[in-house]
Amino acid sequence: MNSPTLSVIIPTHNRPHLLPLAVQSALDQTFEDLEVIVVDDASTELAVLPNDPRLRVIRLSMSRGGAGARNVGTEAAQGRWITYLDDDDRLLPHMVATSLAALDQATLPPPVAVISGIEVINAQGQPLHQRFPPPIRPRGCYFALEELEAGKSYNTKQTLVVEREVILQMGGWDETFRSRVHSELFLRLNPVCSIVGVPVITYQLYKHGEIQVSRNPALRQHSFEQLIQKHRAAFEAHPKMFAKFVYDHAQTSYEQGQIKAAIVNWLRAMKLSPQYTFSQMIQPFRKRLHR
Repeated sequence: MNSPTLSVIIPTHNRPHLLPLAVQSALDQTFEDLEVIVVDDASTELAVLPNDPRLRVIRLSMSRGGAGARNVGTEAAQGRWITYLDDDDRLLPHMVATSLAALDQATLPPPVAVISGIEVINAQGQPLHQRFPPPIRPRGCYFALEELEAGKSYNTKQTLVVEREVILQMGGWDETFRSRVHSELFLRLNPVCSIVGVPVITYQLYKHGEIQVSRNPALRQHSFEQLIQKHRAAFEAHPKMFAKFVYDHAQTSYEQGQIKAAIVNWLRAMKLSPQYTFSQMIQPFRKRLHR
């Protein structure tokens, strides 16, 4: 049997009611030369999954976390290209075909990865908003630390399609991180791999009321500081975007009721870039004046 062109890797933990929808969305791609690898991170509740020869399930007896499960899937993948799908999200049917077509048309020297657009949906499946990636970040850049084009978002990292060997040569996902694993990966990926953005929605991100690692306040604070410490040189080389990163974290901390952390990081952002931070803080007042 020939190796598939692409492998879809789905890490999962105790989401038997959501996982089948994610798996089916991967199997329903218009591009059929693929495999789907579910890495079950020591779940106590197992899902009933479709019977499809393209589907493989790897069950871990001891939890390795989201980054560890992604590493297991990456090592087991047989496709030249890989993508990762969260177990509570879904791929639109054209995701793989769109991504591979963009890679085929890329004129940059290899390696090249591609990202695309995300549609955020609520628990009822209704669209809330859309995010589109920046058009290009050449090799040698630091992705989310570069100035962002108007109307674009860095929060489309879940749509990554990249060569398996690139991830392996980078050392895979950092298993010391429990949150911000995508942000950490991209800060290592872009310096060695160009990233092309496609202005097409290919991925549905599901916002629901269940526990999500990315919404865990304690983990978010720890991983925020961990990310800065690991990549401090890159952050300090981009002071305005460093301030934006800290300011956005402060805003989320405030929304989650972590008032002390919010104040500390608002002040921190002000020290990094007073002009940018002040402009962000007065935006709500400007909007009220123009109503």
